[in-house]
Amino acid sequence: MASESYDGDMGNRGAFSRRKLSVRKIITFAIILLLLLAGVFFGYRFLTGGGKGSDAATMMGDATKSLSDIAGPAQTNFFDLPEMLINLRSDQPRPAFLKLSVSLEIDRLEDRVVLTNVLPRITDTFQVYLRELHPDQLQGAEGMLRLREELLSRINAAVSPVVVRDVLFREMLVQ
Repeated sequence: MASESYDGDMGNRGAFSRRKLSVRKIITFAIILLLLLAGVFFGYRFLTGGGKGSDAATMMGDATKSLSDIAGPAQTNFFDLPEMLINLRSDQPRPAFLKLSVSLEIDRLEDRVVLTNVLPRITDTFQVYLRELHPDQLQGAEGMLRLREELLSRINAAVSPVVVRDVLFREMLVQ
């Protein structure tokens, strides 16, 4: 009899001693399930074109349309500035010079007339900025990129109605 009651207790204890799921495991399982559902949802939206229609031609038309908007104008024009020789700021007894040839990228051919009319202002703007630079500020790709950005912002301010898209270096010599 004692053995029967002991077996009965073990049977009940076995039912109650099942492993309980911790809160941490339940939360982890729920997060994984939500991420999986979100991945399926967004994957479906991406493959069907985001609800705009699932026609492949429509999707390709949208893609080429947005690429043409990003590419910019159909025709690019350039305006060459005269070559400049600038005396750079130097702490050395020997002077440092910068020889610079620049082309400006513009959208419209008509903007060349405006740029020709304000050429003295452009030259002055470049000279004032460049004379304050040290030769070591023009070294390397980072120096060239910084110079391009500064010249572009200054030239767009100087020729306000005209938009200059880029400053292109034809020749740059630091001596």
